[in-house]
Amino acid sequence: MKVALIGVGQAGGKVTERLARFDAEMGFGAVQGALAVNSAKPDLQSLEYVDTQLIGADRVNGHGVGGDNELGTEVMQSDIQQVLGALDGRVTSSAEAIFVVAGLGGGTGSGGAPVLVHHLQQVYDVPVYALGILPGRNEGALYQANAGRSLKTIIREADSTLLVDNDAWHEQGESVEGAFETINERIAKRVGLLFASGEAVEGVGESVVDSSEVINTLRAGGVAALGYATELASEDSAENIRTAMSVSRQALLTGTSLPDATTADSALLVIAGDPDRIPRKGVERARRWLEDETGSMQVRGGDFPLESDRLGALVLLGGAERSERVQQFMERAREAKRAREEEQTDHAAQFADDRLEDLF
Repeated sequence: MKVALIGVGQAGGKVTERLARFDAEMGFGAVQGALAVNSAKPDLQSLEYVDTQLIGADRVNGHGVGGDNELGTEVMQSDIQQVLGALDGRVTSSAEAIFVVAGLGGGTGSGGAPVLVHHLQQVYDVPVYALGILPGRNEGALYQANAGRSLKTIIREADSTLLVDNDAWHEQGESVEGAFETINERIAKRVGLLFASGEAVEGVGESVVDSSEVINTLRAGGVAALGYATELASEDSAENIRTAMSVSRQALLTGTSLPDATTADSALLVIAGDPDRIPRKGVERARRWLEDETGSMQVRGGDFPLESDRLGALVLLGGAERSERVQQFMERAREAKRAREEEQTDHAAQFADDRLEDLF
């Protein structure tokens, strides 16, 4: 699947950088162009694999928007023509989709990404998707409230929004910095494999997934989720039927970017590995299991030939917004917004109390 990537904000830029690097190192050739957009100049200077575009220089002088996503929206709206101009030559005729990547809890990403998606929809006739990263439960009320507003808006604007919950893909006990590094690496590997699944580089599969199947799975719109799991495989494909089932179950039930998201309007199962190790019966059995588990009759399946001694499963869910995790997050965002409003109101009220006289 040939894609153009646009990272917005600090997290969006870092994930886009990792995706571009992973694609280049693996030789997949799925990423056709990559651009990082930010209002904070230092965050752009650390990127090597993507081109960069600074926005809001006249408003914030390259220092970022300080978590203010309304200001993030304003600077993207003000400089949108510069950003669209920077995409010339990066969104080529071979691009089959555009992905706007952003952390939904910060300022520039959460405020700017929905604006960018809206304008890209007016300019390009390929699907425009969002890859949104939700803040973890411990990341503070500001990030929760920002993400709730951003998610509500970007789902409306994008053809589909692939969500990654920051609580899903890191190890217990990691430092905050270490957790973000782990999450970014795992996003790059999983999403990078999804992009590459129609760009086989080793061998020819019996039922190779192509970009149209990814696009058709995401056609349900709303929220999408991505699961992944891998295990060592036997050299004899007949012995891997159970392995194919096992990795498919793990990908959906414990390895998804949106924990507990198992109900979907559509799904795609990709079994990756050495073609001689991929069991036909195992792939078909796993696909039927996925139909039953997701409650969807639109479950596509195929394989991705890859030189490896392991068997992996990618599960893409389309139309997964009914998941309990999404509902829990939106409630958390609403509570965070109410708490912030009450806190601001209470603090302001104490200085307007008529029972206290001004000094002069």
